This record gives sequence, structure tokens and C-alpha cells, in this order.
Amino acid sequence: LFGSGREIGQALVADPRIQAVGFTGSRGGGTALMKTAQARPQPIPVYAEMSSINPVFLLPEALAARGPAIAEGFAGSLTMGAGQFCTNPGLLIGLSGPSLDAFVKAAGDAVKGSAAQTMLTPGIHAAYQDGVGTLAANPRVREIARGQEGAGPHECQAALFAASASDFLSDEALQAEVFGAASLVIECDDLAEVKAVAEALEGQLTATLQMDDGDLATAKQLLPLLERKAGRVLANGWPTGVEVCHAMVHGGPYPATSDSRTTSVGSAAIQRFLRPVCYQNLPAGLLSEALQDDNPLNVSRLVDGQREL
Repeated sequence: LFGSGREIGQALVADPRIQAVGFTGSRGGGTALMKTAQARPQPIPVYAEMSSINPVFLLPEALAARGPAIAEGFAGSLTMGAGQFCTNPGLLIGLSGPSLDAFVKAAGDAVKGSAAQTMLTPGIHAAYQDGVGTLAANPRVREIARGQEGAGPHECQAALFAASASDFLSDEALQAEVFGAASLVIECDDLAEVKAVAEALEGQLTATLQMDDGDLATAKQLLPLLERKAGRVLANGWPTGVEVCHAMVHGGPYPATSDSRTTSVGSAAIQRFLRPVCYQNLPAGLLSEALQDDNPLNVSRLVDGQREL
């Protein structure tokens, strides 16, 4: 079903036949569906994935040792699919100095060389243009690079910006998600500012540490913060790589999701749409085979808290 506004989605959520909702989209769209679901005579759960800028922490030893390689990986992650991934790296945090300057130059050069890509819809492209325009017009922000201009309609021109940590901390608007290939570098004076930026972040789907062995002590200081801020914490990778497996969790605190206890990717995702039922003293003839005492399906299961088979 296609529509340019929220009316179709809200009508579906309001319908009494709908018993749960999974959603990926903007924060405004997700919160509108949540309000509709809660206003029903029978409220229902909404599992919404809404907004994330997926911070990447550029720790000093890693940046000094392999800054250009990190910049190349960042540019590839940023521009993949015109940046239209909910785990796109929209924020980079590092300590001011020659290593960060070299990284910014290398990342800027890579962005300048990136080709424009067509975005999924005119509306997504318009929102991207608005977001990039807002960053470019912010006096606290300086532009590092723009990608190649597109020749066709609705094409995403990548963009890279920078700001100081003090300006980032004083301007909440700099945390706004720009859905597309745009990212903001935050330059920190010291580790205390890095931690302050981490503490000020909203809930995120991911947080990434680019680190070497010499950064372990710094990473240990950041990890307790990042565990509270993100559903997935990575080291030396890029958040746009997601494998559907038992270990994967694709969630995080609000506004990354509406319910931080769940995931939308990985085998645990089905739990969002299940409701537990306790069967007490039912005869075997009324139980499914999976619950019968003699275990006719011969499957591994927990019995009185102990693994059977």
C-alpha cells in the first residue's frame, strides 16, 4: 500500500484486526503510529525502528596507525546504497590533532570522489536535501566535502561536515538524523570531551570503536556508556554490515527503537510477535507434541530448568 502521508499507516494500526506492528522509518512516523496504537480500545505493541546516527569513535592509536584505511572504510560504509541504511555512520568522534586532521582530509577526498546515487523516493531525497541544507547553514558547522553532483532526478550527493565537541554539546539539532550519505565529524579536545559527547547521545542502533591494542584502556572507559546508548557495539568494523544470525541484535534505546528489549534482525526477532501461555496440569492429549512428557519430537528442551537432550 502506497501513500505520501501517515493516513494509511495510522488506519492500518487503528484497525482492530491488527494485533502488533513492526515499523521502520522516521521518528515522526513511528511516534504517530505509537500514539494511534495506544489510543485504541485495545492497545497493541508497536515495534518501531526510527532514528539513529550510529556514532563511530576514532580512538587515538588506531587513528595514528591506520587513519587512511579507516577513512576508506568509512567512506564506503557512508555511501553504500546512497546512505539509505538505518545503521549508516552519521557521526564520527575523535581527538583533535594531526591524526584526526589527516583522517578528515582522507575521508573528504574519498567523499569528493563518490558518485551520486538515486534515492528510493522523491520524499526521501527531499528530506535528505533539507537535512544537509540545515547542517550547511548551521554557523557551528563547517563543510569538509561534497560528493559528485548527480545528472538525474532524486540523486544523493554525499556530504561530510565537522564541528567542535563544545558546539555539538550546545546544539541539540546536530544530533538529528540525516537519512542518506551525510556524516558529521566531532573534534574533541580531550578524552573527557569524548566521554561527554558519548553521554549526551540519544539511543542508537549501533556504536563503533575503531581501536588498536593501545586504545584498550580508553575503550574500557567508553564501553559502559556505549552499552547504555546502543543495541550493538562493534570494534573495527562498520555498522552497515549486518548478518542475520542468533547473535545479532538490531535494536537500542529510544529513539533508535520504541522498545529497547527487542530486535528486528536475528533469530530473537520472532519473540516480538509471540505471547507466552502457561499450560498447567493439562493431559498429554491436549498438549502439542513439543510439550508432552515423552518428547515424541525428540527435540532439545528445558525441563525444570535443565537441558534435556
